[in-house]
Amino acid sequence: MSKNIIIIIIIIIIICCFDLQINGRLILNHNLSMCSISWMYLSLFLHHIFFQFQRNAYTNVFHHILNAHEEENILQSIAWPTTPSITSNLNVKNTSDPSCSMYTILPKVGGGHWYIGDQLEVSIIIKDYNCHPKTSGGDFLVASLKNKDLQAGVSGHVVDHLNGSYTAVFTLVWEGQAQVEVILVHPSEAVTVLQRQNKKHFDRVYFKGTFRSGSVTETTVCNVCLRPTAQPVCNYTDARTGEPWFCLKPKNLSCDTRIEHSRGGYSHSIGTQEYNLFKHNLNMNVPIWSSGSSIITVHQKNELTVKNTSVKFKPSGFYIKGVWQSHGNYKFHQFDNASIVQCLKGKVIHMYGDSTIRQWFGYLNNAMPDLKEFNLHASEKTSPFMSLDYKNNILVTFRCHGPPIRIRTIPISELRYIANELDTIRGGSNTVVALSVWAHFGNFPIQIYIRRLMSIRSAVMRLLTRAPETLVVIRSGNLQCAAFPVTLTNSDWYSLQCDKALRAVFKDMNVRLVDAWEMVLAHHLPPQLHPQPPIIKNMVDVLLSYTCPQKRE
Repeated sequence: MSKNIIIIIIIIIIICCFDLQINGRLILNHNLSMCSISWMYLSLFLHHIFFQFQRNAYTNVFHHILNAHEEENILQSIAWPTTPSITSNLNVKNTSDPSCSMYTILPKVGGGHWYIGDQLEVSIIIKDYNCHPKTSGGDFLVASLKNKDLQAGVSGHVVDHLNGSYTAVFTLVWEGQAQVEVILVHPSEAVTVLQRQNKKHFDRVYFKGTFRSGSVTETTVCNVCLRPTAQPVCNYTDARTGEPWFCLKPKNLSCDTRIEHSRGGYSHSIGTQEYNLFKHNLNMNVPIWSSGSSIITVHQKNELTVKNTSVKFKPSGFYIKGVWQSHGNYKFHQFDNASIVQCLKGKVIHMYGDSTIRQWFGYLNNAMPDLKEFNLHASEKTSPFMSLDYKNNILVTFRCHGPPIRIRTIPISELRYIANELDTIRGGSNTVVALSVWAHFGNFPIQIYIRRLMSIRSAVMRLLTRAPETLVVIRSGNLQCAAFPVTLTNSDWYSLQCDKALRAVFKDMNVRLVDAWEMVLAHHLPPQLHPQPPIIKNMVDVLLSYTCPQKRE
C-alpha cells in the first residue's frame, strides 16, 4: 500500500472521528474523546499526520518534528533505573531512610594529598528505616562540594550502582577546605509514585478557557488532552507547530469565541500511605550524613604534581568568592551596570519561556538606568514585555511560552508558541535569543516535553540557517526543593528529567547553555524555583559573557 493511500485512509478515519464546524475548529465526538494516556499518544500521532498534510504548502520551510528513532534515543538517554513497585499495603519502614543512610569519602588512589584537578569519590549507602541496606537503586540523590567562607561550590555527579549503593564524583577546583554535601531528594519509592502520576494523572494540573460573545461568558476545562466527557471538544492544535491543545466546548458559545487562557487548579491522586513518601525533613530533601569526616583539604598544584588522567566527571563551572567560573573554553566575567550597557549597545535581546527567564528581564531593567519598560498593558506575571534604551539603541523583550503554562490569565491573542515567534525574528550579529522552557511541563509525560523541545529546535535551526551569527542561549532547569503537595507537580525529579531531555535535544547544536542546574546546586543559598538575586546576577553574567566574549589569557 502506497504512502499516499495510507495518508488518505488516515484522513478518512480522522474525518469520520471528528465533526467539522464551519469555523474550521475540529470538535471531537464525545464517544471518541481521549480517555487514557495511550489514546493521548495515538491522538498526538494522528494530529501530527493531519497537520503535516495541512502543511504541504510549507514543505520547504517546516521539518518533521517527531522523529521516532531520535525520540527513542532521547528516552533511553534519560531512562531512570527501575524503582520498587508500590502496592496498597506499602510499608514505609522498608523505604529509603536518609537518617540510617550514610556516605564515606574514599581515599585517594595512590594516597597522598588532594590537589586541584583531582577527582574525589564518595561512597553512598542507602538503608531503610530498619537500617537494613537497600538492594535496589532508583533513589534521587544530589551532591555538591562547598566552602562557605570562600563562597565556593561545585556540583557532583551521582552514579547509581542499582544495588542500594551510589558513588558521587567531584572535580576539585579550589585550594582550601571542601565539604561534601549529599541530599536525598526523593527515595526510590517516591520516584515510583511520581512516574505513575505522569502516566495516569497527567491532567492533575488543569487549565481553563474563557469564552465570550456579547453578554454571554462561559469557562471550560482545557489541557493537552482531555478525559471522556459528554461535551464535545474544541481543538486548538497549532497549525504550524502541531502542538496540541483542547478545551471542552462551551454549551452556548462556539469554539472561536475563546478569549482567555488561565490556570485552573490542581488535583492529586495518591494513596494514603504514599503521602508518607513526601515528608519534608524526613525523607524528602534531607541531608545524608558522613560516617567519618565530611571535609577534605585541597592543595594547589605544583610542578611535581602528577596530572590526573582519569576524569570521570567535569562540571560546567564552579563558584569562587560567589562568582561563577567556567570549567570549559569560555571565560565568564562580571558585569557592572556600565559594562552591561556597553555590551548590549546596538543589540536586540529576545527572551522567551517561563518566569525563570523573566527574572533576567527584570534584572536587566533594574541594572540599566536608561532602559525603560514600555507599557504594553500586560499584567506583571504574563507578557509581552518590552524595554527600550533609545540612547544606546538597546531593545529587550520577554514573552511567555504557549500552553501548557500555569498563569493567572492571559489573552489568547498574546498566547504564542516559541517556535512560531522564532520564525518572525530576522536575526543577525546584533540579536540575542534566550530561551527557558521547563517549569510548566513536569506533570506531563516526558514525550510531551520532548516534542515541544524538538519543535523549538527546528525553529532555532531555521533561524541559524537564515542568520548564522544570531546568538541563541538556553537556560536549563534548576532545583527548587519544593514542599508537599507542590512536589507532586513540580518535583525536582521531573525537573531533572526535563533537564536531561533538553541537553539531549540541543546536543551538538550551535547554542550556548546557562547551566542553571549546576549554578543552583553549587551555590550556598537554598534552591528555589526562582533563584535568589546573587544567582540571577551570575546567570546574567554568563549570558553577557556569551554575548560579549573575552578570550582566555
